[in-house]
Amino acid sequence: MRDNLTQMTASNIPWHKIDTVLLDMDGTLLDLHFDYHFWMEFIPSVYAKQNNLSLEDALSFISEKIHSQQGTLNWYCLDYWTEQLQLPIAKLKQELKHLIQAHPDVITFLKRLQQLNKQVIMVTNAHPDSLAIKLEMTEIGHYFDQVISSHDFGIPKEDVNLWQAIREKYPFEPANTLLIDDNLHALASAKAFGIAYPLAAIHVSPKMDKIDPGHFPYFKLYSEIIPPIA
Repeated sequence: MRDNLTQMTASNIPWHKIDTVLLDMDGTLLDLHFDYHFWMEFIPSVYAKQNNLSLEDALSFISEKIHSQQGTLNWYCLDYWTEQLQLPIAKLKQELKHLIQAHPDVITFLKRLQQLNKQVIMVTNAHPDSLAIKLEMTEIGHYFDQVISSHDFGIPKEDVNLWQAIREKYPFEPANTLLIDDNLHALASAKAFGIAYPLAAIHVSPKMDKIDPGHFPYFKLYSEIIPPIA
């Protein structure tokens, strides 16, 4: 795989070398706008009403709280935020679940991986309650050999130790593994562990800016990376 700011397509991903595909969920397979709207618009409005605050003050407070937990499991933990904000976060997510949607061509991509007999594993930092809602509202869960929440291991993807813990339970060969994620810290920890093909998903939502892939190879749309039938 070529280095530094290489835009990937099906033709330059070495699919013949890849046995296992690890896939993130939010932003990578699913449109990230749902999560942005929930945390940055809907929850501040609910919190402002409950605590008799202005929307601006509520947003400032919640943004600061969220920023303080970035890179930790708390950042993703619905139980933590239920306690911190005194709001029924999982229940509130149910109210907006109709907004959850997969990116275009995700199902086609997953079906092709299945046709090629790749081992396909979801590895998400999403809390199990959030994961359950998103699997309920999309078809993506049908195409995975394993669906893993990092909460099950008590280690976020930003920590290199998670990949070893996953490998011990669900064996895969790092040298023959592709990881697709929109989280650059997760890609970096995976690369440090030895996962050979870290790939940044930069088109997290049509309503949001594309992310900067840093030094990682990247792609925009799944239609660009669907592997050919061998």
